[in-house]
Amino acid sequence: MPAFDIRPALPADAAELARLSGQLGYPVDAGEMSRRLALVLADPARAVLVADAGGNLLGWLGVEQRTTLEGGTQAEIVGFVVDARVRRSGVGQRLLQAAEAWTRERGFAELRVRSNIARAESHPFYEKHGFVRKKTQHVYAKRF
Repeated sequence: MPAFDIRPALPADAAELARLSGQLGYPVDAGEMSRRLALVLADPARAVLVADAGGNLLGWLGVEQRTTLEGGTQAEIVGFVVDARVRRSGVGQRLLQAAEAWTRERGFAELRVRSNIARAESHPFYEKHGFVRKKTQHVYAKRF
């Protein structure tokens, strides 16, 4: 396992973020990822944290402040992937700890994450780190 640092994402990370997004099941080309990343980085209520091993990203985590009428304002992990080659090596734990610090720095008492039921291997990870399942839901989409 190479040494790595956790840091905020930079525009130059777009290609690596796209590569890892494909592993998460959301393929995207580097150009589109660059466009998306620019929008996210311009918003102070959002962050993308990366595990950087000398320019090779081992994982990334997106976290944001969300406000809804029913739930108020809270922090939520909105994307999280660790490179398949280094899973179960501590990369995910370090990214999660950085997201927790981001959450506490903003004064939130809770960090939420939604995990697809199909990602069964991730559920014990969250539970091991103190997350408690609150509900199961369906997601519907309508294309236009």
